[in-house]
Amino acid sequence: MRGKRLVLAMMLASIGLAAAAQPVQAQTAPAPTLKIDKARIDAALKAMVADGRAAGTSALIWQDGREVYFGTAGMADREAKRPMRRDTIAQIYSMTKPVTGVALMQLWEKGYFRLDDQLSKYLPEYKDMQVYGGTDRAGAVFYRPLDRPITVRDILRHTAGFAYGPGPTEAHRAYVAADPLALTIPLAEASKRLAGVPLLFQPGTQWEYSIAVDVQAALVEKLSGQPFAAYVQTHIFEPLKMTDTAWRQPDARLPRFAAMNVKTDGKLTQQDAATARKVNFEDHALTPGGFGLASTLDDYQRFARMLLNKGELDGARILKPSTVNLMATDQLDPAIKERAWLPDKGAVGFGFDFAVRKAPPQTHQENRGATGEFFWDGMASTLFWVDPANRLTAVFFVQTIPYDGTLHRDFRGAVYGADYKGPAGD
Repeated sequence: MRGKRLVLAMMLASIGLAAAAQPVQAQTAPAPTLKIDKARIDAALKAMVADGRAAGTSALIWQDGREVYFGTAGMADREAKRPMRRDTIAQIYSMTKPVTGVALMQLWEKGYFRLDDQLSKYLPEYKDMQVYGGTDRAGAVFYRPLDRPITVRDILRHTAGFAYGPGPTEAHRAYVAADPLALTIPLAEASKRLAGVPLLFQPGTQWEYSIAVDVQAALVEKLSGQPFAAYVQTHIFEPLKMTDTAWRQPDARLPRFAAMNVKTDGKLTQQDAATARKVNFEDHALTPGGFGLASTLDDYQRFARMLLNKGELDGARILKPSTVNLMATDQLDPAIKERAWLPDKGAVGFGFDFAVRKAPPQTHQENRGATGEFFWDGMASTLFWVDPANRLTAVFFVQTIPYDGTLHRDFRGAVYGADYKGPAGD
């Protein structure tokens, strides 16, 4: 009898162990792998050219440590009849910003500053800023003092209150008059000019895309004691072997340079070569942190892969894993309700120089992507993103101004599929 009870107890125990094991197996099962459909992406790139939204397109995707897609369509230079190629050099405009953010966060890792330090501790010109207050009943413009100082965190997440070009207020007009991004002045002068422009709002109260990343560059220069371009070259481009990325391109690369195309009245017009030479092939006093780099697919993909690998690529450690995680985490307080056009990019917040996806696509029109991805783009409609959930990085090049978000929607739809909402659990 005792033997039968022992056998029964062992059977019940084994059943219990099996039942207990099942939830563990379900929790640890890997997420389905996203399958890249080359034909679908090829067709999307060609359609962008065929319908006149782009003169030429190209894309490079890595997943699980290997290249899974490369493709091009159309022309890098229609007048010269040069097709888009893998080594084509494109102007990436605001995709410069994440590079600047990485440079500044390298100095943070070394203890040069704290994120919530006052910016004026290092750049004293920002000590006594004024905030635009509107107009009184008599129509006179008035200004307010700061409720609190601008912090380094503010310039990393676009909550400092700076303007970024023309607009409807006296503060915008003061920005235009100051011309802080004139190519003829160095970063230190740019920063001083900006400090004389009233803020649009109290620091920390709103999100507004701004000149803040150029202030980051000025801070890198001040803290490191090196010219900004030299710092980035030594600490980012050389370790990552980004050999074709620069603010000032050597003349020998001009034949590889993609022409810029400006859309007017629904038609693309190619800029003349002299314009490209002036912007990217001549020396300027200003090395902006927010724009100005030109790069290749492979170079920028190396930067993206470094971020996916938590700060390291091919033995080169650029950032600590915890620092990459910090930059790729939403830094906007829920109380910050005013976010300009950021919600147009989907269910996102903003980290340090990256938009961060916080939820799956909420509508069919929203760009496809996975929760946890971080990304940014450029004025000429270029785009890159890092997707940790799918172990994927993507870089998309085109040279179309003004910025055309439909290109991103179609490219992402081709990468993920039109109905993709992310791995289970997002």
